[in-house]
Amino acid sequence: MDTVPRRLVDLSVAFARRYNRMTIDVRCEKLDGPVLFVANHGFGGVIDLNVVAFAAAYKKIGDDRDVVSLTHEIAWKLGVGRLVEMFDGRKAGHDSAMNAFSDGAHVLVFPGGDVDALKAWPDRNKVLFSGRTGFARLAMEAGVPIVPVVTAGAGESLYVLDSGERIARKTGLSKLLRLKTFPITISIPWGVNVGVVGLLPYLPLPTKLVTTVLPQMRPTDDETAEHYADRVRTTMQNELDALTERRTPLIG
Repeated sequence: MDTVPRRLVDLSVAFARRYNRMTIDVRCEKLDGPVLFVANHGFGGVIDLNVVAFAAAYKKIGDDRDVVSLTHEIAWKLGVGRLVEMFDGRKAGHDSAMNAFSDGAHVLVFPGGDVDALKAWPDRNKVLFSGRTGFARLAMEAGVPIVPVVTAGAGESLYVLDSGERIARKTGLSKLLRLKTFPITISIPWGVNVGVVGLLPYLPLPTKLVTTVLPQMRPTDDETAEHYADRVRTTMQNELDALTERRTPLIG
């Protein structure tokens, strides 16, 4: 990552540490080689607090390898792909990941995509991967461990009334932009908004962010990618349940 983007990330992390009262618990062992970081989403609009939380957690891990973040292709369809690339983002895909591993870099994925990123308020404490297992297959093929990263609180940065999955289907967005959601939200300063809040800056509420970096996971003998993926998701959900069991929204 170039100097200017790195400084912007550092400023975002510094701001979130105060505004969102971030706490980070690193439980993984020292990283001896590239890993596949698998993270959950909160609300993944323009202001993606889970990405900021990961950046803060990675800083605490203390590893100096680059991290390539696999990003939804909508960024390139909307003409901001080059901006994403400045922050070490790459279009999500097998080749992007394998090239990163070959270069000795870590890879970061959010397997739930927009389904996990734009879920409704009642589902804010759920890890929704929608049956996606490609991340597990990728880790197995590359021979790298998976390091789960779980963040609680980001889904409280605004109020999502509905994920808008029906709207996405009816409008053809699921085919045109590969989006399965078109959320209906309440945010500052826009009030009630349909869909485009993800494209507009909004004032996130001062929700407390709590992040856990879990120990490395590897597939067991003869384990299928599907089972491995479900085991990772279940491990992450169990941690998110523990983080939110006595949580008060926004306060933490």
